[in-house]
Amino acid sequence: MENLEIRRKLKERKVMQWQVADALNISEMTLVRKLRYELPEEEKQKIFSVIEEIAEKNNNKKN
Repeated sequence: MENLEIRRKLKERKVMQWQVADALNISEMTLVRKLRYELPEEEKQKIFSVIEEIAEKNNNKKN
């Protein structure tokens, strides 16, 4: 499976793929297709930062 780090981070931070896709202004299906193949490091870092932003927002809503 490709992009394991991204998938692990999504699970660890309890962020849904649709939330990341929405933040990137792409469809969820487009994100799923992108994750089929290993992404360039620059694109991975962008997704990691989006995951962290969403996780922080989710945590702030809970508090």
